[in-house]
Order: sequence, then C-alpha cells, then structure tokens
Amino acid sequence: MNDIQSIWKNRLAKRAKELSRYLKYIFNGHIVIVMVFLIGTVAYSYQEWLKTLPSDFPVAEIMAILLGLIVTYSPIYTFLEEADRVFLLPLENKLGMYFKKAILTSFLLSSYLILIGLAVLMPMYASVNQGDFSSFLPFLIILLLVKGVNMLIRWRVQYEMDHTTHLFDSFVRFVINVALLFFIFSSAHIGFTIATIGILLLLYLYFYQKTKGKGLKWEFLIQSEERKMAKFYRVANMFTDVPHLRDQIKRRKWLDWLLQWVSYQQENTYHYLYLRTFLRTGDYLGIFFRLTAIGGVLLYFIHNGIAQVVIAMLFIYLTGFQLIPLWKQHQNKLWIDLYPVDIKIRENSFKWLIARILIIQAIIYALILMIKGSFFVGFAVLVLSGLVAVGYAYLYMMKTLRSQS
Repeated sequence: MNDIQSIWKNRLAKRAKELSRYLKYIFNGHIVIVMVFLIGTVAYSYQEWLKTLPSDFPVAEIMAILLGLIVTYSPIYTFLEEADRVFLLPLENKLGMYFKKAILTSFLLSSYLILIGLAVLMPMYASVNQGDFSSFLPFLIILLLVKGVNMLIRWRVQYEMDHTTHLFDSFVRFVINVALLFFIFSSAHIGFTIATIGILLLLYLYFYQKTKGKGLKWEFLIQSEERKMAKFYRVANMFTDVPHLRDQIKRRKWLDWLLQWVSYQQENTYHYLYLRTFLRTGDYLGIFFRLTAIGGVLLYFIHNGIAQVVIAMLFIYLTGFQLIPLWKQHQNKLWIDLYPVDIKIRENSFKWLIARILIIQAIIYALILMIKGSFFVGFAVLVLSGLVAVGYAYLYMMKTLRSQS
C-alpha cells in the first residue's frame, strides 16, 4: 500500500513539475501584457453592456447553458503512463485509493473553472435582479456538488469502451445539468430542482450498476491521458521547443486549391513548403480559426470603437506570435538543408506567409464590423490591423527568425 501511495505522490509531483516547466514560457512578458489589455478592454465593455440589460433579459437561460457546459466537461487526470498497462495492471485491485485521489485532484483542478465562470456571469445575474450578489455562495456550492456528481458519472462511464456510450453520457448530462441550473437560477419551484437532482443521481446509479465488476479500460485511460498532455504540449510548443510533441498530419484535401496560388519556381520552394505545413501539420490552422472566431465574436458584441480597434490588433499579434513555431517545424529534417535555396529566401517565404495570414484575419475583422454597420471603425481596423500584420511579419519577426536559424 505504501508503494501505491508513493506512486501517486511521484506522479503528481512529476506532472506538476512538467506543467510548471512550460507554463513559465507560456505566461511570459509579452503574453501577460497582451492579456492584461485584452481582459481590461473586455471587462470595461462588459460593464457598459450590463447597464443596457432589460429586466426581462434571459439571464437564467444563458447562465444555465454556459455553466452547464463547464459542469458537464469533467476530465479525470489519472497520470497513467504507457508502461502501466504492464506493471500496474496486476495491481488493479489495490489501486482504489490511487484513483480516488485522481478523481479528487481532478475535481479540485476543475473547480476553478466553475469559480471563474460564476464570477464572470454573476454581475449579469445581479444586473437583472436588482444588484443581488447574495446568491453567489449558494450558487457556487450547488455547482460544486453537481460537478462532483458529474465527475463520478464520468469515471463510471470510462469503464465502457463504446464511443457511443461516451457521447450519450455527455449529451444526457448536459441536458440534465442545464435543466437543473435553469430551475435554480430562475428560482423555480423546489420540486423541479429536486426532481432533476434525482434524475442525475439515477443516471449515476445506472452507470454504476452497468459497470459494476468490470475491469478498468487501461488502454483508453492511458490514451486519454496522452491526449490531454498532447493538447497542452501543442500550446506550449507555440512558446518553446517541446520534445514530447508528436506532429499530427491531416490531409485536408479540400484546401489544396490554395496551393495553386504558389507558382512553380525555385524562389517559391519555401512558399509551398510553409503553406502546405500551415494547412496540414499540427494545429496551426486550428489556431488561426479559433483566434479569428474569438476575436470576431468580441468585435461583434463590443460597441466601443476604440476597444474594437485595440482588440483587433491584439488578436492579430496573438495569432502571429502563436504561428512562430511554424518556422521550426522542419528544423530536424536534413533534406531541407539540401534545397539549393538561400536562407534569405526561406526567411522571406515565411514572412510572406505570416503576413498574408494576418492580413486575411484583418480583412475578416473589418468585414464583421462593416456588416454590423460600423463602416468607419471597420475601415480603421482594416488599415491599422493591416499595418500591424505587415509590421509584425516583416519587422518584428526578423530578429526572432535569425536567432532560431
């Protein structure tokens, strides 16, 4: 038993050390400054928006859906490794305390999302309910209890390998969670709340009975843990080299038409290589889509012109900064060095690609504002964000690229 306890402590310490190692690179000076400006701008616009809310604003529905998503998302960090399927499998019956600590640790790690989500949404609730913040603590306690039940259900579901069962579980829990939170936030009759809690507990009993006596799905648990760390490594790789990261290549044939823009010339060798890499390798395309979508949503709902321009330029910078690792994508491939192409051409090709990606993003932001009716602000975003895109790609990255060559 002491050996099992030491395994847990060593795994927890190892994971904490691994995360802290890369988090110091992620939250560097540049990102902190950008995030401070971004959070300040969004917070100011949020406060101004709250002043315009009517008394019949559907705050209960919105809070139920958003917090329902947070409560339903219940990953369990087991810290299992590939070798465990050989060395720990024979000890499965003695690992009960190990996995209880894993569930508890996962609950504590997930609780901060509930705290942040409720803290962000509570001013909206108070604005519609005559400034009443007295319900914050009761709401928080209820959300944490519901989160705990969701994590227990999720743990039992992981005894099942069927992907359909996992999807069914997530969907049903989300529906139940949203209904339960809606009854709570709307101050509905206590009977509705009790009935919904009963359904959630019955769901746990259903999966408990269904999986009772079954063995752990070690392969699934290990792969799930590897996927969680792979997501973190992909984020960390935007800021520093991550040797643990495994590249994921996706064909994306539907984007091949973009490659036709690159003419067949020796000078365009790296144009083609970096464009192809951006479209197919890792999560670069996903980064562009996600940041563009988040920035677009903020621009649409924020009405202050200066704030919109600042947000657009910040997201242009964030996108460019997180695409820098694309430069090092092929650094360990010897055949790249055999290209009869000067290093200057390689640098220019990379900056050519980054500039065009960021300009496309600036155009999208400008179109969103113009469709919204803010033509002057949209034009300002197009000009200023375009200048940031070109300046970032051709001036700011120069020193960085040469230091990484």
